[in-house]
Amino acid sequence: MIQTLASIDATGWGVAGAAIGTGLVVLGAGLGIGNIGGNAVQATARQPEASGQVFLQMLIAAALIEGVAFFGVIKASGAADAILEAAKTVAPAAGH
Repeated sequence: MIQTLASIDATGWGVAGAAIGTGLVVLGAGLGIGNIGGNAVQATARQPEASGQVFLQMLIAAALIEGVAFFGVIKASGAADAILEAAKTVAPAAGH
């Protein structure tokens, strides 16, 4: 396995880093929205008359988290594309 890891070039490590970053962004968004949903259910159970206001605040917070997560996924995908494009331009020059 060590020999396999040593054979990975910089492009592979860069794309792997972008993929890990994308996974962390999605994981963080899922945890954040799960936390919001759980706390909203608890708040509604404690004060049912405030359920409308709790729902609205929950919806706004979830939308903001989704926006940040979407931005993170786009940036990580863009980083992976940039790494692959840079590798394409460097690889032919290194072959000569």
